[in-house]
Amino acid sequence: MGNTTSSPKISAQDRAILDMKIQRDKLQQYQKRITTITTRETEVAKECLARDDRSKALLALRRKKFQESLLAKTDAQLATLEQLTNNVEFALVQNDVMYGLQQGTAVLKQINAEMGGIEHVEKLMGESEDAKAYQREISEMLGGQMSNQDEDEVEDELEALQGVVQGVKAPEEIAYPSAPVTDPEDREERQEEVNRQRAKDRARAREQASAQAAEPMMA
Repeated sequence: MGNTTSSPKISAQDRAILDMKIQRDKLQQYQKRITTITTRETEVAKECLARDDRSKALLALRRKKFQESLLAKTDAQLATLEQLTNNVEFALVQNDVMYGLQQGTAVLKQINAEMGGIEHVEKLMGESEDAKAYQREISEMLGGQMSNQDEDEVEDELEALQGVVQGVKAPEEIAYPSAPVTDPEDREERQEEVNRQRAKDRARAREQASAQAAEPMMA
């Protein structure tokens, strides 16, 4: 009788670990690539602010924020899946892990498609019809993808850049009229009032940006 050999059987857990390694490698590649792109997006925002084009500067920073958020969320999701896969009771979480890996693959494809190249970043400040069409496409896409917190953080970054480029005070540096306060509760109320005023200022700026973006479509 001859000896027969059989290749070791690959378990679902082994496949999940391999898939996660592939996704982790891709994510690291994208993180390196996106650094060059987001650096240029920040430069584009500065250049647009220098020529008083706030709407294009905002668009560049929103696109940057969206890309960074996608990478951060995917990174966090992979970390969670890695913990689940190392669980001794893998069979109990197998379906969740497989579903998470499917989602991760879809998001990585989205990240790759969204990043494009430097030429796409340059379109954000272009004046040609092709560039304007691209700007409208990105603006519409971001409108349904970014959270209010993301939008607020973009506004903070825009205001900071505006202060650097044009010497304009950020809203938190503006001394809004108020009575002198000494009591901690009064101080909190005053801060809430300042925050509400900042929110109004930002909402007004967003409305103006949206109106400017809609002008070419109505022309």
